[in-house]
Formats: sequence, structure tokens, C-alpha cells
Amino acid sequence: MGKIERAIISVTDKSGIVEFAKSLSVFGVQILSTGGTAKALRDGGISVTDISDYTGFPEMMDGRVKTLHPKVHGGLLGLRDNPEHMEMMKAHGIKTIDMVVVNLYQFEKTVAKEGVTLEEAIENIDIGGPSMLRSSAKNFRYVTVIVDPADYEVVLREMETTGGETTLKTRFRLARKVFKLTHQYDGAISEYLETVDM
Repeated sequence: MGKIERAIISVTDKSGIVEFAKSLSVFGVQILSTGGTAKALRDGGISVTDISDYTGFPEMMDGRVKTLHPKVHGGLLGLRDNPEHMEMMKAHGIKTIDMVVVNLYQFEKTVAKEGVTLEEAIENIDIGGPSMLRSSAKNFRYVTVIVDPADYEVVLREMETTGGETTLKTRFRLARKVFKLTHQYDGAISEYLETVDM
């Protein structure tokens, strides 16, 4: 696969993320991030590039549009062994993104609150997170995708033994976790919407 050079980190559950990002920095990984995660990492003394600086577009529409950009998804979906893909990425200033660390807005917790409105529920439907997760998991041959803080240590141990890479077996295992999570997430949204009358 090659050494992990660039990672996107955008998490709701910030447990262990500063320590994990510090370890990535030791490997020389460039960290791209958004909003509250970027602040938490900077507060932890970690150098972070804002996604908006990388894409050249500001976060907009109250944060609804942050990571939905060709420089993000091209960097995740591009096939590294396909010369046409790599040429296109070069032509459009798209860099490979080798790792994604994302967990989603807590939709189920939101709708479990007493008196939650439909508007509140809708605003807690994560769009960019699942999109990045699915792009990364689809391209597991080249991208390491982490949705569970319990996997931080496993990934770091592998990077230590391989000089900054992860194994295909690990990337595939992590990709399976992604599709299970996004399936459950969409299911929770669907179940909630079934309870709403318009």
C-alpha cells in the first residue's frame, strides 16, 4: 500500500484521539481536520490543516458542507495503481488521503431525547461522515478507515512494525466495520422517520 502520508480526522467521540493523532504525527502523517476536532487536536499541541484550507472552500451552510469536495473524495477513491486516476489527481491538485478517522453525529442519542423536534433530528443526520467512510471503505486496498477508538492501538502497532503502513487484512477488517456501522446508522434514521407524521 505504501506509507500513510495524509489522514482526515473528524470525530464526535474524541476519546483517545489526541494521543492517536500525536502518534500519527511521529510517523510524519499530515493531519486534515474540521471544526471541533481540529480545535481539540490543536489544543493538544498537534499541527493540523483545516479541510477548508486543503480544498480551498470554506465550511458553509451552518457546517452542512465541509468535506463533500472532489479534493477529499478524489483523494480517497483514486486507485493508486491506475495511471489515469493518478494523472487526473495530479492535474486537479488532488492529493492521496491514506487514512480516515471518523465517527458520526450521534443521531440515536438525539432522537432519544424527550421532546426532540423533527428539525433537530434532521440536523443530526450526518452526511459528510458516512460519505467519507464509504469512499474509504470502498477503496480499502489503499485507505485505512477507522470508526472505533478501540482500533487506534491496533493500527499504531501495525504502523510501528511496517514503517508506517497497515496490512491489507487489517484494512479489509476495518472496511467491514464501516459498512456495518453505516447500515445501522441509516436503519436508525429510517426507523425514526417512520414515527413522524407530516
